[in-house]
Amino acid sequence: MKKALSLTLVLVLTASLFAGCTSANTVDPLSLWTDDAAAKTALTEYIDAVTFSNGEDFIPVEDRIAVFDLDGTLYCETDPNYFDYTLLLYRVTEDPDYKDKASAFEREVAEKIKTLNETGKAAEGLEVDHGKAVASAFAGMTVEEFNDYIQEFKKQAMPSYTGMTRAESFYLPMVEVVEYLQENGFTVYIVSGTDRFIVRGIVYDSMLNVPPNFIIGSDETLVAPDQGDTDGLDYVYDDDDTIVLGGDFIIKNLKMNKVTVIMQEIGKQPVLSFGNSSGDASMAEYVTTDNQYRSLAFMLCCDDTERENGNLEKAKKMEDMCAEFDWVPVSMKNDWKTIYGDDVVKK
Repeated sequence: MKKALSLTLVLVLTASLFAGCTSANTVDPLSLWTDDAAAKTALTEYIDAVTFSNGEDFIPVEDRIAVFDLDGTLYCETDPNYFDYTLLLYRVTEDPDYKDKASAFEREVAEKIKTLNETGKAAEGLEVDHGKAVASAFAGMTVEEFNDYIQEFKKQAMPSYTGMTRAESFYLPMVEVVEYLQENGFTVYIVSGTDRFIVRGIVYDSMLNVPPNFIIGSDETLVAPDQGDTDGLDYVYDDDDTIVLGGDFIIKNLKMNKVTVIMQEIGKQPVLSFGNSSGDASMAEYVTTDNQYRSLAFMLCCDDTERENGNLEKAKKMEDMCAEFDWVPVSMKNDWKTIYGDDVVKK
């Protein structure tokens, strides 16, 4: 009897020892989130449920699809404006190799962006006009040349912060979310209103590991340099050709357009959505409506005015929308231990 008790005691002590070691060595995949963040709990509980092979909420790996907006969801959109708006403004008004060549339309759009930066009020139709101006202002560049241009622009310091360039302006807690999902078998897509090639340029050589073929954005035409006005059905690509930006805007990938492009390019209903504005509302509702799998939509609320150029009025509107549509709100102020890293300080 004593031997049996001794053996039992040894087994209990050994199990306790290993349990303690496991707990001490466990790495929190969302370490930059506060422990009591409701959004963190919602996400981790969801991932545990849908990846448990014997659970009722199990989702096969091939159907684990998550879609993310970019600006204001993964990446800073407020210094002083969207990256692609700021890029066009620089191209048209500051670039010494282009500013004297800019068209009257491009200058007009640049002036509207400048007004938006100064007043916070956007001119009607600016979203589409901006897309048209981007397409024309970079027309004739190869895709590689356009990317090189973006990489050079990314080296600029962020004007509202010390210790950060445009290249580094990712929300670190959201980078953790992307990595966490990928480690759990999710395929991550970026579905942005920003020009597709600009998004690819932002993500290129960055801390965010999302391949270019999983990046969806607003689109412009692509042509061969010698193609001219010849339709693609009548032109044959030859060994002297390359691909250049054609100069014509196709579509602004916002609101309902995000839903249709997801079906066109992904071909499946995602199970997770991450956004931050009304432009992501249709995507969030599409993901969470009549889904064969358990699904969730998260929305960032820009309520941090100390570490980020937040907007409390917009944050409150998004909180109200989350309550109305049953989305999970993410408080940038309360849910994140840091935004850009401790070495980055808002001026």
